[in-house]
Amino acid sequence: MSTECYKFGPFEIEPKEVFYNTALSYAMVNRRPVVSGHVLVCPRREVKRFVDLTVDETIDLWLTAQRILARAHIHILPRTDGDFDRHDDIYDAIDVKEKELKGRLDLDKESKDKSLEDMCKEQTDGS
Repeated sequence: MSTECYKFGPFEIEPKEVFYNTALSYAMVNRRPVVSGHVLVCPRREVKRFVDLTVDETIDLWLTAQRILARAHIHILPRTDGDFDRHDDIYDAIDVKEKELKGRLDLDKESKDKSLEDMCKEQTDGS
């Protein structure tokens, strides 16, 4: 019986939920997946911000993601205290946004990119 302990925020993760691990990272299937195959690749050491990871932890995190996923990309969803009444309400918000986009998105039309000014403002406002 494994005695390894994993934590994801306030949650204790059972070793049987982890399908891949290294000395510095682990991977598990998301309990509330947005799409089939949605997994979480997490550092073993809990840190508040990505920048708080050591270089070795950061490299290991990316290598772990690379090893387990055939095709991957990263979504960054900044969170703030009180942004949702319940922590998992973010998934409902994602679902609503996806439905809105499907209703408006016409892939044959040219999309309008954000201006550099808007992107810089968003980046500054989010930090």
